[in-house]
Amino acid sequence: RLFAPSAGLRLFAPSAGLRLRGSARPLATAAPSMSMADAALPTLEDLTDPREWLEEVEGDKQIGWVKEQNADAVARIGEPSDKPLYGRLLEIMESDEKIPYIGRVLNGLYYNFWQDETHVQGIWRRCTLDEYRKAEPEWELVLDLDALSAESGVSWVWGGSTLLDEGPGVRKDRVMVSLSRGGADAKVSREFDLEGKEFVAVSDGGFELPEAKSQLSYKDRDTLLVGGVFGEGEMTDSGYPRSVWEWRRGTPLAEATKVYEGEQSDVSVGGFAYLDRGRRYELRYRSLTFYTSSYELKVGEAAWAPIPIPADANVGTFADQLLVTLRSAWLGHPAGALLAAPAERLMVAGDDAARSALLTPLFTPTETCSLEASTETKNYLVLSCLDNVVTECRFWRYADGAFSLERCLKGEVGLSPSFSAVDAETSDDLWRTSDGYTQPTTLALAAASSPDAAEALKALPAFYDAGGVTTQQFTAASADGTAVPYFLVSKEGLPLDGSTPTLLYGYGGFEISLTPSYSAGIGAAWLEKGHAYVQANIRGGGEYGPRWHQAALKEKRNKAYEDFEAVARDLISRGVTSPSKLGCQGGSNGGLLTGNMLARHSGLFGAIVCQVPLLDMRRFHKLLAGASWMGEYGDPDTDDWSFLQRYSPYHNLDEATAYPPILFTTSTRDDRVHPGHARKMVHKLLELGKGPSTHYYENIEGGHGGAADNKQRAFMSTLAYAFLERTLAGAAAGGKKVEL
Repeated sequence: RLFAPSAGLRLFAPSAGLRLRGSARPLATAAPSMSMADAALPTLEDLTDPREWLEEVEGDKQIGWVKEQNADAVARIGEPSDKPLYGRLLEIMESDEKIPYIGRVLNGLYYNFWQDETHVQGIWRRCTLDEYRKAEPEWELVLDLDALSAESGVSWVWGGSTLLDEGPGVRKDRVMVSLSRGGADAKVSREFDLEGKEFVAVSDGGFELPEAKSQLSYKDRDTLLVGGVFGEGEMTDSGYPRSVWEWRRGTPLAEATKVYEGEQSDVSVGGFAYLDRGRRYELRYRSLTFYTSSYELKVGEAAWAPIPIPADANVGTFADQLLVTLRSAWLGHPAGALLAAPAERLMVAGDDAARSALLTPLFTPTETCSLEASTETKNYLVLSCLDNVVTECRFWRYADGAFSLERCLKGEVGLSPSFSAVDAETSDDLWRTSDGYTQPTTLALAAASSPDAAEALKALPAFYDAGGVTTQQFTAASADGTAVPYFLVSKEGLPLDGSTPTLLYGYGGFEISLTPSYSAGIGAAWLEKGHAYVQANIRGGGEYGPRWHQAALKEKRNKAYEDFEAVARDLISRGVTSPSKLGCQGGSNGGLLTGNMLARHSGLFGAIVCQVPLLDMRRFHKLLAGASWMGEYGDPDTDDWSFLQRYSPYHNLDEATAYPPILFTTSTRDDRVHPGHARKMVHKLLELGKGPSTHYYENIEGGHGGAADNKQRAFMSTLAYAFLERTLAGAAAGGKKVEL
């Protein structure tokens, strides 16, 4: 198992698969009036913020303002649910022809979570492998969230399950099921009986955790390791658990025993107990920052001991081996390397020389190749690598205490093969998926010993007409000369006269890579119309490993924005599009990216879609999980503000600038990125007289993904594409002249 303690706290973009000029308007009557001098605040010279009132998430005045903006956006863009695209996207999302991916295999049964028109909130169901092989399997219902929501009056959103694993040969009969209200990060967790297909009542000794950003793991059948449910004093400044407690079955939660704690300034603290191929491990960690952690490990009956690795490394186990992924050079191995070492021997090694002698490199990065992900079967470690953003899979077999590389499978430009374990504890079987921008996803069953000989199981239909649509990979030269790759998906024979409406998508943060995938939403809403779609692999992401990410950290954040602008300029110089025809889109950290595309007013874009964004970089660390991202952006309460202010869109707006049309979207229930970022940005734009070009829609549910069910997802996607279509497709080719 590989652990990245902060992975669950990352700023994720809304699903790319659904990514989807108006007249002047009045301000909401609920908003406090302000003078023109106050309207410009905050500025880089005066940090006074007159809009902090919008940070109260669910106040009557604030929700009144939100509803007025929502109504205005719908009035100007058009009611999404009335548009043919809405019905088509909803049909795609709720299609019975979607692939029912398997999340778990327990006791020989294959578990799937499913949503469609009938099961809006979703159902958890299971079947045998032989049944799964059929075109229309007969599923056994395990849990119905629609029925549960109707019974409780709460719109429950699936949050996954945590298994009680008592080892090989012991039947798996209990899980902790996590559910959130409206898609929030905070979840309620309840023990569930897989045999009886029902929750275990507290009166019968069942575990139940209240709504919180909790962390949990079974230590044994009658003990949970838990954190995050003991009040504000046991939370970090980032809003995550800062302690681990042992809670015995049948006792009140208040009587749980604290067994480990960190500091309030940590990002998060957690602990796990698990079996890895029959070996028992207990691991606990402190995430000191987003990218540094301290780990302690207990192997079998041995005492707890710190794991002697760099603070910025990630760690995991495979049988009796420790797996260490480096973010910085260590003992002669470069950043981005994956190393293996015997766990018990590494833990007691006396010095660096002794540790170095134990290390076996399983992956060493090059200038073009990085480690993207990994999966494990019983005897294989499968690495997914990116070589110039083209996937390559490497199969390492573990036997007799050593790893050996058996084979490599290379993908093609624009296609992304990937593997995941069917049941890592019992077999070497793998799920093999393959897709690309124009190739519908296929799912096959393969063995790790012969992954190219796979049994085809499922395939998506062609949800859009991709005839004549091609994928090309290009590079653009950034301001400092760095070559920045990007994918262009467009009709073959595209006229190079600047006339094609083009949507440029980017993220550029948290070492997250953007790779090719099949998007029925983009295809149906955009590509079928002859428009072009572009995905930029800018710095800050993980496409070339830690160095690519670290090149845009903190004071170097401008590199990500310069890369994105370089791709835009390259598209224009090639004649693919022109400024009036070029739109950009990004969510979460990508919302900070697109917010900066507005504030930098480069003249490159005719429309911008900014989703669940960060925008106020002076106060981001004080809002919800924001403190956890200071490792990515910096600390605005220190001298870091000297560079943070340069890419805080909220502080860099001015009345004199003519901004392109922009649509901001967010979610009231987002408890990761505060909706106040988008609210305050929009309010300021309106006060500065930018109402004709500013549009805002806040979904009342949805969490950080922006929507809680398929109808909401289809609504939000249609709204975005309708805005882009209206703004870009109707514009004349050309636009403001820019320096290329």
